[in-house]
Amino acid sequence: MNAQKQQTLAQPFTIQGRGLHTGVDVTMTFLPAPENHGFRFKRVDLPGQPVIEADADLVVDTSRGTLLQKNGARIGTIEHTLAAMVGMGLDNVLVEVNNEEAPIIDGSSRIFVEAIEKAGVVEQDAERQYLEITRKIVYRDEKTGSELIALPDDDYSLNVMIAFNSRVLNNQFATLDSIKDFKADIANCRTFVFLHELEFLLKHNNLIKGGDLSNAIVIIDRDVTQDELDRLADLFNHEHVSVKAQGILNNVDLQFENECARHKLLDVIGDLSLAGRHIKGRIIATKPGHSANTRMAQLLKKEIARQESGVPVYDPNAEPLMDIGRITELLPHRYPFLLVDKIIERKENMIVGVKNVTINEPFFQGHFPGESVMPGVLLIEAMAQTGGLLVLDQLKDRYSTYFIRIDNVKFRRKVVPGDTLIFRLEMISPIRRGIAVMRGLCYVGDKVAAEGEFMAQIVKMNE
Repeated sequence: MNAQKQQTLAQPFTIQGRGLHTGVDVTMTFLPAPENHGFRFKRVDLPGQPVIEADADLVVDTSRGTLLQKNGARIGTIEHTLAAMVGMGLDNVLVEVNNEEAPIIDGSSRIFVEAIEKAGVVEQDAERQYLEITRKIVYRDEKTGSELIALPDDDYSLNVMIAFNSRVLNNQFATLDSIKDFKADIANCRTFVFLHELEFLLKHNNLIKGGDLSNAIVIIDRDVTQDELDRLADLFNHEHVSVKAQGILNNVDLQFENECARHKLLDVIGDLSLAGRHIKGRIIATKPGHSANTRMAQLLKKEIARQESGVPVYDPNAEPLMDIGRITELLPHRYPFLLVDKIIERKENMIVGVKNVTINEPFFQGHFPGESVMPGVLLIEAMAQTGGLLVLDQLKDRYSTYFIRIDNVKFRRKVVPGDTLIFRLEMISPIRRGIAVMRGLCYVGDKVAAEGEFMAQIVKMNE
């Protein structure tokens, strides 16, 4: 299967509107961008036209939307814009904006999606880099009950459940099995607000200055008089409205029975794009919100960094590729000098081993009394034994490996009882004339404890 290429716009387009919370008039111009550019916002109204990357680490406020700030320049309510670009398969876009908030339009991603479709999408030469979810990643907020879980999947898919203490909008669920269905199933779904929030937000929080009752689904979950509705409509300079049987204002018709949950799914897509990659994985979100979404995006950024650094994933529940029985078949070492408990990953030129360090290790008696520290030379030996297993597992006859050279050894942190050591050994070059050369890293969690380069001679053992 051919690798997916990065994509950008075929031509620019412009969208105008009002910011939902600030009420400012905004013009956004979407421009093609070069490979590996990502999504960026340029504040063309500010001196120097500063650029703000779509980056979870730049989030400064999530009270009623997602707000980014860099060096004093801000851009807010960008989640619908980002969701549209992800949903339409874009990788690289520069968005020029002349104010501090994206336009709300109708409260969905529809206008952005239609504009992208009209402008066209073109393929670029560089391959798209995905964040492939390879292990369970969880963000949980105990105070709010929000939870986002990322699980492995071959596509980008999402399950979202929302729950409110409301007789009209209690529990609601939405699913997107493939990001390819974003335009048809999610893009048109609008934001929503409860009636009791509207006046409070406008008068007391200085928010929704750009709201006009037409860019949101307004939910009525309490008894309200027509006079009160008329007064609220006048406050927003809107024609008078009434309440439908299902508990929403009659100025809009629901496009889906679960449109509110689908809109929350849209927000999740937009906010998680701040991790900086297209995702291959399933996101399960319970009671999501911009704060939880962007915190999850920060976790996903850390996962990208972990994957790029080569830090191995250790799942203690998984069956080992080599248990201690197989290890003792290949290595001649025995107690107290066998320093690998199991092998959890192996490829042609790479192997990952594990050792659990306990206070019962004999060397702790003298190294050191009152301050137990695993000797650095044993970390090097443990890495060498792990590398030896990579070589010996490929050979039919019985061989052993012997150090002939060690280079560039560094110790980064102490190893103490209770640590789980993860050894990652990788061939630097192919085996030649019975000589293997490897680079080794010893991790505790995602931190390097020791590293070095090893040269060993492979010798056939006497039977």
